Amino acid sequence: MIQAIGLTSNPRKELPPAVDDVSFEAHAGHVTALLGAPGAGKTTALRLMLELQRGRGITYFRGRPLHRIPHPAHEVGVLLGDVPGHPARSVRGHLRMLCAASGVPARRADEVLEAVGLVSLRDERLGTLSRGMDRRLGLACALLPDPHTLVLDDPARGLSAGERRWLHGMLRAHASQGGTVLWTTADPKEAARIADHVVTLECGRLVADQDAADFSRTRLRPRVAVRSPHAARLSALLAQEARSAQRSVEVVREGGNRLCVYGSTCADVGETAFRNGIVVHQIADEIGDMGPGAGAADRAADDRADRADRAGPDTRTPRHATVGPQPPAPEAPRHHPAVPAAAGAPVAVPGDPEAPQAPAEDARPADGARSRRAEGTPGPGADLPPPISVRPAPRPLRPVRYEIRRATGVGTGFLVGAAVLVVSAVIAVLLARVGHTPQPRLLAAWPRELPLPPAALGAGLLGALAFGDEFRHPALAADRGTVPRRLGLLTAKLLVASATALVLAVLTVGCDAELLYLLYGREVVEIPADWFPLSAGWLGLVTGCACAGVLAAGVFRSATAGLAAVVAVPVLVVPLVHKVMEVPSVRTPVPFAARLREGLPFRWPFGGERHLDAVLRLVAQPVGGALTLSLAALLCAYLLTGVRSRVR
Repeated sequence: MIQAIGLTSNPRKELPPAVDDVSFEAHAGHVTALLGAPGAGKTTALRLMLELQRGRGITYFRGRPLHRIPHPAHEVGVLLGDVPGHPARSVRGHLRMLCAASGVPARRADEVLEAVGLVSLRDERLGTLSRGMDRRLGLACALLPDPHTLVLDDPARGLSAGERRWLHGMLRAHASQGGTVLWTTADPKEAARIADHVVTLECGRLVADQDAADFSRTRLRPRVAVRSPHAARLSALLAQEARSAQRSVEVVREGGNRLCVYGSTCADVGETAFRNGIVVHQIADEIGDMGPGAGAADRAADDRADRADRAGPDTRTPRHATVGPQPPAPEAPRHHPAVPAAAGAPVAVPGDPEAPQAPAEDARPADGARSRRAEGTPGPGADLPPPISVRPAPRPLRPVRYEIRRATGVGTGFLVGAAVLVVSAVIAVLLARVGHTPQPRLLAAWPRELPLPPAALGAGLLGALAFGDEFRHPALAADRGTVPRRLGLLTAKLLVASATALVLAVLTVGCDAELLYLLYGREVVEIPADWFPLSAGWLGLVTGCACAGVLAAGVFRSATAGLAAVVAVPVLVVPLVHKVMEVPSVRTPVPFAARLREGLPFRWPFGGERHLDAVLRLVAQPVGGALTLSLAALLCAYLLTGVRSRVR
């Protein structure tokens, strides 16, 4: 159950708030429609409910606000706009990545793909999906952790009639199993047909909160929809007969060959057409709209059908008929079956004692429809994926698994690594040909003119992409629309970025050494005597750049800003550290290792004080000190921004 209380957005410049004191409830086992014209405040209301926009009010999901739910994705499945994900990622890879983020088994991705009918497109890229397939994938992302509540923002926008029927059947199936469904729409007829409860917004205010039956009776008007190639003549004849009989009949021309007649019946309109020899292509009873601007999607579909009618009988299915006196067409039921018609499920009509009743409020039956579905017996939710058992782990194991799948799901990281190896090899060959370059810089392909070697820049770029792409193409945002600042996620990104940087550093030195050995002989690649501190410094530099890129992108929410922060370390911070270290010191130049041996009552095993002295000397160098200072500042900024977002 959803309880929205006093939702009010912050006021805008010289404009009233987009949502002003909106309160309503969406009950479990029911489909609730949030209805309103474009600009009525539907999306703003959803964003306030999901704590994605600043304002006042509170929303309870089964008695708890969203920020009090430990794992929101397991409680609320959300689809706001397009599917948040990298366009180069495959459909199956995207879902498996979200499985790791949500703490559900990887096989869940295949189950959800089968439920939404995307098995044949599982290897397609997100950027190549059509609008209908994108909607199906969005619903799959929302259903992935088996949530109790679905919150969807205009999910049927841009879909064909068949895809709309499929979507409505899926929503009805979820509600029939005890779940809560809240979705927005601008079409009142669609809301009346599909929803059990309709909440109407107008100019950011709540104007109606009704059952579907009351909504249809009080806010919609019955009408007769007619399509004829002689619509203008039929409209004039109907208006003339209404004036002669002194009846209140309104004829509205909706463009093309379509008429909507209010205050009449199919029999009266058909008799008028028959007496005057007017060919009618279609005539049916419909539920009208609430006024101007409503039902624009249906009118667009009707216009397409009119164009097909005018194209001739060879391009469509023949529907010509000369209509005479006939009884009115039976009115279609307002509520669709619990599952799509292909599943053969019974129709759920409110008030019918023989129809299957919705489960008790806030109850998700574990031994009813879901158990029948697990046993293979047809039930109301046969098209939904099977239930799962979620055991979220407190360790960052699943975030690490998520980050590995995120990094390897697209080819950007591999392309950056290959480019770094090629550029490093070319620079190393050129430096060896010119000469006068120390061997450590030669193996690292680091000329003095560059602030950082290519491997360090590549590691910083990969670290910046690890968080920058998260904000550009959100993946964890499937539940709340923004990337959460969790320490587990940050730890996973730092671990994976550091491991990637270490691999890149080793491969760079190895490839450069092998190429130099082949071109110039053994003397160019001899192992120096102080190889250990040099190796530690090299690995520390590349790893520090990767971590700085991750933290900077997390703070500034941009991969470009993350890479700029990495480059700013040698360009801006290192000169400042140089100036600070040029200040004369009054301390004696006794090595730190000697002072450490004199100050401690015990001795370090295996000469540990020498290694610690080497590490501290490395940090004391300008680049090492600048990196350490930058990492500390970025980590503090990341933690402070995370605390601010939680306080809000």
